[in-house]
Amino acid sequence: MIKRNANQLEAMKGKLVREITLRKAAQIALKKSEHHHKLLLTKSRQLQEQLRYLSHHVLLESEEQRKQISRELHDEIAQVLAGINVHLASLQVEATFNTKGLSKKIASTQRLVEKSVKIVHQFAQRLRPASLDDLGIIPSLKNYMRDFGKRTGIYCHFTAFPKVEALNSAKRTVLFRVVQAALANVTQHAEATQVHVTISKFPNVVRMEIHDNGRSFDVERVFSSGMNKRLGLVGMRERIEMVGGCFNIDSSPKQGTTIRAEIPDQHKLVYGKRSVRDILLPPF
Repeated sequence: MIKRNANQLEAMKGKLVREITLRKAAQIALKKSEHHHKLLLTKSRQLQEQLRYLSHHVLLESEEQRKQISRELHDEIAQVLAGINVHLASLQVEATFNTKGLSKKIASTQRLVEKSVKIVHQFAQRLRPASLDDLGIIPSLKNYMRDFGKRTGIYCHFTAFPKVEALNSAKRTVLFRVVQAALANVTQHAEATQVHVTISKFPNVVRMEIHDNGRSFDVERVFSSGMNKRLGLVGMRERIEMVGGCFNIDSSPKQGTTIRAEIPDQHKLVYGKRSVRDILLPPF
């Protein structure tokens, strides 16, 4: 009898131990689940903040571009068209009593019309050069850098491997836009005399480097102070990351500044690894 009771007690003890073990395991699993859900919630909030930041930045960038186009339209095309209007009014008056100076006035008006057409063509080229779709990125960048050099007096050198044309349209457009933005910064801030743009092929990636010999800047200070918005650096990185690439900047005294972008040459998008410099940009 005593032995049977002892066996029953031992069985109950074992059952109780197993139940306690199961409950502890359930508690641990519940805590892990709660921790996982907290991480997911934190990640969701971070993504929402990133989305708000991106939306805000896109709106600011769009408004800035509209402002620039509006200013240039007013300062250049509007003035030329006003000049044409003045010439036409003068022609109308002179046509009634003096025909000797008509050919000269007409030739002058034609030159103004040609100038306005040229300005419109330049606007179209800056917005999106037709050669980018018709001929490819290499001719487009050659022409753009040649015109940039003539306009600014800065020596430009460009090299690229031919098969860069095999990249899809989105990636070629991104590379072109980054060069545009970088050269704009060189003109406005770098005080450089030379710019070198190189597009090279590496295993699984295409690398573009834009180097100038101008004034350097403190990369960390620029990003932490928000000056990157004025320089358009965030926009450059956003474009590169949009096609799965990575972006970084090196700038040091007497060495100038190098902007480096790498994008995958596969058709599918992948997430680019961020560099040490890259983490200085506003968090996404």
